[in-house]
Amino acid sequence: MITLTRPVGRLLAALLLLNLASCSTTDTTLMRIGTNLWIGYEPLYLAADQQQWPAAELRLIEYPSATEVLRAFRNHALEAASLTLDEVLLLRQSDIPVQVVLVHDISDGADVIVARPEIDSFKALRGRRIAVESGALGAFVLTRALSLHQMSIADVEVHHLPIDRHQASYLAGEVDAAVTFEPVRTKLLNAGAVERFSSREIPGEIVDVLVVHQAFIDEHPQQVRRLVNGWFEALDHLQQKPEQAAAFMSQRLGVSSDEVHASFDGLRFPNRAENRRLLGDDGELYTTLRLLADVMRSESLVSDAISTTALLTDRAL
Repeated sequence: MITLTRPVGRLLAALLLLNLASCSTTDTTLMRIGTNLWIGYEPLYLAADQQQWPAAELRLIEYPSATEVLRAFRNHALEAASLTLDEVLLLRQSDIPVQVVLVHDISDGADVIVARPEIDSFKALRGRRIAVESGALGAFVLTRALSLHQMSIADVEVHHLPIDRHQASYLAGEVDAAVTFEPVRTKLLNAGAVERFSSREIPGEIVDVLVVHQAFIDEHPQQVRRLVNGWFEALDHLQQKPEQAAAFMSQRLGVSSDEVHASFDGLRFPNRAENRRLLGDDGELYTTLRLLADVMRSESLVSDAISTTALLTDRAL
């Protein structure tokens, strides 16, 4: 039997305690998550407001447009970003190693094309000025809408404008229509615009997801998991206390609580079980990805075929 002298025993005990403490310490590597202002991303801000994660560990950064979020993510100014699935495919085409770890929402009428009231049909947009954000989503919605109505991009006059300028340009008479989404959609409808197309006509094609740089999720999987857990806690809060959640979101979005509730009618938030079905090894979202990639290539939104292999993961769930 080996007996430790008291100083050595104390030293080993201290080292053991230090090792146990280091194993339980929260990973404080800063994870920056980029978003633009969109009703479907608001549960992230609700989670932050409820302190679902340490402020020193996860930081939400809001950009004026999805285009700027995509640019910041490409430049590694962000570890994660909330993007539409078509924007993720653009990252894959650029050979940027990423993985989709969460499906935020699926658009079912929340993405729209609105126009002046005298434009009484979609085909009456022929020759009109349409505000479109210079990113994949705006181009995708417009090209899909034109295709479904037997029109082409040559039939309209495209004005590339960031989403935060759509309302002002419409009110100033600079454009006749806009490819837009909440909260700008509600603001334009309140200004007299009418809907001429919505994502209900292309069900399941517009999906918002959380994408993370591959290297970061490999090195900090628990941190990504805490972010995802906070998201689902916020969804629970939204369901259990909808008035309180809507009041918080209305301040950020600049619309009324009633309008926040109405905005949710055009969205579906998949729960944790649905996310597992969508993101698993044979996830249902792969079907959507392949369809989306084919549409983007046929509409010349991408130049080559895009591989969707290993793009989705449920490891953070």
